[in-house]
Amino acid sequence: MTTYDYKIKKYIAEEIKDIINPTIIEFGVKEGRSTKLFLDLCENKNGKLFSIDVDDYSNLFNSPRWKFIQSRDDNFEFLEDKIPKQFDVIYLDSLHEAKHVEKIFFHYYNKLKVNGFFFIDDVSWLPYLSSEKNNNFYCEINNRETFEKIVNIYHANQENFDLTFTFVSSGLCKIFKKKNELNSPLNIRTRQFTLKNFIRKILKLSRTI
Repeated sequence: MTTYDYKIKKYIAEEIKDIINPTIIEFGVKEGRSTKLFLDLCENKNGKLFSIDVDDYSNLFNSPRWKFIQSRDDNFEFLEDKIPKQFDVIYLDSLHEAKHVEKIFFHYYNKLKVNGFFFIDDVSWLPYLSSEKNNNFYCEINNRETFEKIVNIYHANQENFDLTFTFVSSGLCKIFKKKNELNSPLNIRTRQFTLKNFIRKILKLSRTI
C-alpha cells in the first residue's frame, strides 16, 4: 500500500464510512484511487458520487452511482445545474495553489451540509524540500502557501468549523462543518518578529554561553 492509499483510507474512509445515502463530490480524478474509495462507499451505502476533472475519465468506472463531468472545478456557472445543491463530503485534489484552493473552498462550502466533511489534499511541503527525494520547488511552495491559507481561513472561522491536518504522504486537511457561516480569512499576527521575542532569544543564547 502506498502512503497515498494509506492516507485516504485512514484519514478519509474511516471518517465517512458510516454516512448513509452519502452525496459526494470530488475535484480531481487522476488515477481514480480516491474515486474508487468514494464509489465503493456510495455503492455500499446507497449514495451518489460526482467527479469533476478537466481530463476525460468518463470510462474509468461504470456505475449508476457515479457521474463524471468534464470541467474545471471553478467553472461554477457550468456546473451549477449539473450537481446537487448539497453534499455530505467534498474532496479537493485539483490545482494545488493557495488562491485556487481558497476560491473553491469559499464557493462550495455553502454546498456542504452541516456535519459534513471538506477534505483538501496536498497541504504538506515537507516531502518536496530540496533535501528530500521528491525535491520539487512548485510543490514545496504551493503546498506551504495552501497550508498557510487554510490556517488563515480557520483563524476567522474557529466557531464555524473544526480543522485538523495529517502530514502523511503529501498531507491532508480535514474540515468538519459546524455552522453555515463563513468569514473571510484573517492574516495571523504573531509575535515572532517582535523586539520582545528578539530579546528573549538573545537572553536564551546568553545562558548557553
